Amino acid sequence: MKFNAIAVSGIAVCALLAGVPALAQGRVDANGMPTDHSTPSEQADTANLNNTVSNTNVSADQQKSTADSQYQQQQQAYQNQLQQSQQAQQDYQARSETYADQNAQYQSLRARYAAERAAYHRGVWPSRWARWEIDQYTAALIGQKVQIINGERVGTVREVARTRTGRVEALLVDLDGGKVVWIDRADIRYDRADGVVMTNLDNHDLHLMADQRL
Repeated sequence: MKFNAIAVSGIAVCALLAGVPALAQGRVDANGMPTDHSTPSEQADTANLNNTVSNTNVSADQQKSTADSQYQQQQQAYQNQLQQSQQAQQDYQARSETYADQNAQYQSLRARYAAERAAYHRGVWPSRWARWEIDQYTAALIGQKVQIINGERVGTVREVARTRTGRVEALLVDLDGGKVVWIDRADIRYDRADGVVMTNLDNHDLHLMADQRL
């Protein structure tokens, strides 16, 4: 029985020694003993992996930063466009109110002084001007010089009174002497080629009309 025990013990020791090379097959030190330390090659691989991950994170952060910057720029551009649109609407509303006030003023003057204005002297249109009745040229009219039939300059167009359909009813003219007068469309012709507004009223009557007040 003792012999058997010794034999069994010997077998166990042999098995233990046989297992050492199996363990050492994974990683061994310089003395051939098992170790859990990384080899230089493994350490280099780990460093490369860490660098790759780090570079990937940096690239992702840069892309996110760029995307955030672009988003902020887009939002700012949108806000600028919105403010410009709102300002344009306010300007349009102000111009519309101005036109409405001017048209109302013109209609009041026209209704009150129609009889007096009918009595003013009006010259005969030259044949080349007779057909050039004023029409839908509001933008071109403002700022144009105004002449009487003999070619004498008498003022400059300041504003235009129109109907709801856009038809020109009258021009508000700054006379060169500093006064302001409304001139009905019937007393106006417009030379689009030369950019000249002509009236068949004479200079004296224009200043009398300018003195009329509501």
